Amino acid sequence: MALLQLTVIPLGTGTPSVGEYVVDIQRALEKENVRFQLNDMGTLIEGEAKELLALVAKIYELPFQKGALRVVTQMVIDDRRDKHVAIGEKIDAVHKRL
Repeated sequence: MALLQLTVIPLGTGTPSVGEYVVDIQRALEKENVRFQLNDMGTLIEGEAKELLALVAKIYELPFQKGALRVVTQMVIDDRRDKHVAIGEKIDAVHKRL
């Protein structure tokens, strides 16, 4: 199981606001039936690495479909294969140590 932190930044849209693009991504993730969590700097998504990469390919196109002229996509994948990981478990582990 892997966790993917995804940030999509549309450029050339005529406004500094990206909220409408974030909404599109959240709706697309809901349709994919994956576990995800929006945060202030992006979206955390849980799944198998291969499936997550395919999902990013779909999400990547959304801002272009809405008229963005340039898109910067930043992703970080933590693929842990020695045990199951899920959204929130890393935070829980730190809180237990505090």
